[in-house]
Amino acid sequence: MSNDSLSETLHQLKHTYTNLLLEGIRQQGVDLSVTNIRTLKGVCYNPQSTALSISKHMQRDKAQITRALNDLLAAELILKTDNPLDGRSQLLQLTPKGEAVMTKLNAAEKWTKEQLTQDLSPVDIALFFRVSRTMIDNVSTNKTTDK
Repeated sequence: MSNDSLSETLHQLKHTYTNLLLEGIRQQGVDLSVTNIRTLKGVCYNPQSTALSISKHMQRDKAQITRALNDLLAAELILKTDNPLDGRSQLLQLTPKGEAVMTKLNAAEKWTKEQLTQDLSPVDIALFFRVSRTMIDNVSTNKTTDK
């Protein structure tokens, strides 16, 4: 396979990142599935989150997110409170135990970033972000094309 293949390079980068991140998570002693981790992060980084808002943000079926939320509730990583704006939904927030897990996840992500970028300059990293963001924006569902 050609070293200039965009698809192969992106595929390898994705798997390298995922494997490194999972290794970092294991090193931190976090024993959660990828879906549960992403859901926990959704609760952490989206104030006033609900099961529906997390489902939409993650582009996952609400039933799948509900199962993950139930796992996180059982592990006492999150809690639900009544939503004062919508009596049919509940707001989600981290517990102190959930915050401690997020600290470990952030450490794993930092370690992963350090491993991937150790031989890159700040300019290289900034260029990577700019090019990656442009590629993502090129196919964003919010972008309209006149073709």
